[in-house]
Amino acid sequence: MPTRREFLTAAPLLTSLGSLGAEPIQKSITKGHASDLKVMTYNLRYANSKGPDSWPERRPAMRALLQRHAPDVFGTQEGLYSQLRDIAADLPDYDWIGLGRDGGSRGEFMAIFYRKERLTPLAYDHFWLSDTPDVIGSSTWGNTNRRMLTSVHFKDRKTGVDFHLWNTHLDHALQTAREKAAELIRSRIAKVPADQRVLLLGDFNAVARQNPAYDRLTRDAGLTDTWYAAKTRQNEDLNSFNGFKTPVHQSARIDWILLRGPAVVHSTEVISFTLNGRLPSDHFPVEIQMSWI
Repeated sequence: MPTRREFLTAAPLLTSLGSLGAEPIQKSITKGHASDLKVMTYNLRYANSKGPDSWPERRPAMRALLQRHAPDVFGTQEGLYSQLRDIAADLPDYDWIGLGRDGGSRGEFMAIFYRKERLTPLAYDHFWLSDTPDVIGSSTWGNTNRRMLTSVHFKDRKTGVDFHLWNTHLDHALQTAREKAAELIRSRIAKVPADQRVLLLGDFNAVARQNPAYDRLTRDAGLTDTWYAAKTRQNEDLNSFNGFKTPVHQSARIDWILLRGPAVVHSTEVISFTLNGRLPSDHFPVEIQMSWI
């Protein structure tokens, strides 16, 4: 099987708000310092073409949410190539990096979007959550969906700080696959020099503090869960998975943002957002506002 890595950047194309029928959206009014970094993880739900929750119906709500909260960098899960191109067209201030989990533009992406004026990518990489992580599309733990991780080493042009952002999606069905994936990620992060900053985010398909995969990445890998480190939390009891249904308040958060390195996490939020009653995805995004120190 091929092992060649590819670098995909979606060309920014301007799409007017009116062309998609969305209402004008104001920028986020979250208070903070200019040096604060806003980071988001968001499972987009792949671009299904039919039904009431199809991507064409959801796209305006997705664009409105992202424009309102305006993260500096966000990792996405499940996005298909055409869907990611749509998001890039709706967000001309961003570029993105990613690779389909089946290679090239095929399959779902762990894409990372970043604000061009703020962040510069210094390097990127991809590996697969399997016993052969450098083989594109590999899957060896019994999971039917191939799983992967995309990482980008960024330079923050505003602060001069550089950091690594890792974005992943663990298996939805097999606990063994989740634990093996967490151990693989732990071992890979351990190879990043200890004085370098790391953000690990994604859809882990495991409730925080209630799954051994979480323990591998926090207790064993020494990563801090930004949710608990945050000075303030919004929607503290809201499940991050909504299934396109009425939100559930059971504090079941399967979408995490973990970090390593000196930082202050000012705030975090499970973002409950609709546009004209439309949910953008079957997950709510999780966002933090932080500063490296």
